Amino acid sequence: MSASRTAARVLVVDDEPSLRQLVRVLLQRAGHEVVEAADVGSARDVIESSPVAFDLVVTDLIMPGGSGLDVIRAARSRSPETQVLVVTAHATVETAVEAMQLGAYGYVEKPLDLATARAHVDKALEKRALLRDNEQLKALSRTPRVGLPGDVLLIGRSAALEAALDLVRRAASSKANVLITGESGTGKEVFARALHALSDRSAKPMLVVNCGAIPGELLESELFGHEKGAFTSAHAKREGLFREASGGTLFLDEIGELPLALQVKLLRVLQEKRVRAVGATQEVAVDVRIVAATNRDLEGEVKAGRFRQDLFYRLNVLRVSLPSLRERSEDILLLAEHFRARFSSEHGRQFLAFSPDALAALVRYPFPGNVRELENAVERAVALAAGATIEARDLPPEIVGHIATSDAAVVLPDDGMNLEKYLEDVERTLLTQALSRANGVRTKAAALLGLSFRSFRYRLAKMGLAKDEDDVKGGLE
Repeated sequence: MSASRTAARVLVVDDEPSLRQLVRVLLQRAGHEVVEAADVGSARDVIESSPVAFDLVVTDLIMPGGSGLDVIRAARSRSPETQVLVVTAHATVETAVEAMQLGAYGYVEKPLDLATARAHVDKALEKRALLRDNEQLKALSRTPRVGLPGDVLLIGRSAALEAALDLVRRAASSKANVLITGESGTGKEVFARALHALSDRSAKPMLVVNCGAIPGELLESELFGHEKGAFTSAHAKREGLFREASGGTLFLDEIGELPLALQVKLLRVLQEKRVRAVGATQEVAVDVRIVAATNRDLEGEVKAGRFRQDLFYRLNVLRVSLPSLRERSEDILLLAEHFRARFSSEHGRQFLAFSPDALAALVRYPFPGNVRELENAVERAVALAAGATIEARDLPPEIVGHIATSDAAVVLPDDGMNLEKYLEDVERTLLTQALSRANGVRTKAAALLGLSFRSFRYRLAKMGLAKDEDDVKGGLE
């Protein structure tokens, strides 16, 4: 988010015409609307009569007939979100500090350095934009999304999200199988529930099974059912999810984890629309819509021989590809505000609000764990917030660390630095992020960093990130 690139309304207050002109030209070149006042009385009149509050006030402190402190009070009284930038001479720095205690964003010393002044204006307007967005997002989070069931949580306004939602709406009335793809944490089950809720099967059950969480020998029974005595622990007959979801929807999450032997049996069920329970001799007709989801590249799995091509075609009749949070960054603050409201209520802290620094940190972080990572980050922040404001320090270290390193190039401090320690911290951060983005699959994480698997394991062990003895031994070979 770059508030400095958005047109803003700015009031410039100074008794020196040359300085007002200099600041006016600086602001107008950046596309901002500028109003001038030559003294405190005129500034008050403009502030009070303006139909819309100013985004920024740039004011001198020492002027005939009054103090810039009175301008600050008037501007902040009209709108607490208005940012005030004080222009002061060296002899009045102490007064500038007092101005900041009244709510001024910062101060610029005379004579003006244009680059410094421009930087202060950009930062002040960025803060103003974040505050405005925060208020708008609070209102939006309380507004139900048109055309979707009220109990289905799908929050966002980005074009990428709207495209996925539009496809869900159009696919809902169909009987065709749907494949939902996307990175871990993008909300695949949420979209599956929306699809079911919008369909003519919504009065019937939607059942969910994680194909990667149940061993293959048990998953067959879970899906298709079993007869009593079909195997050692089969003490009673089980209908199975296909029959239990009759007339409704069966959501097969992590379909890419399904063993090949079960892929063959699932394919037959999808083709024949009949199931045979384990230990049974007769098949039973079923009427179930299949919605499958995966964070894997199923086309790649087919080429590698780990997923049947014919089953892929059966599942991939309609595909909904969910965007990562990086691809819908304009939704980050809206989602964050929703989670803040939810967790604040759960923790009995309804009056919490995000600070501009916390919002900026959230906006600039790439969120490899997507919406789920954002949700966890906000819950942590709500739990750790010391006062009525969620500060950047309340967010997870990787989020705060990212904003610290992404805002500027690395600069050698005046008193020097420990280069080895700095590089070690950077390496540890990148290794952790790669593992997170690869969902713990180390071969994929190594590829993201351009490393061989052996080199990646060595670095994990060196950094103390190896999870078990085999990792340590393998990494130190």
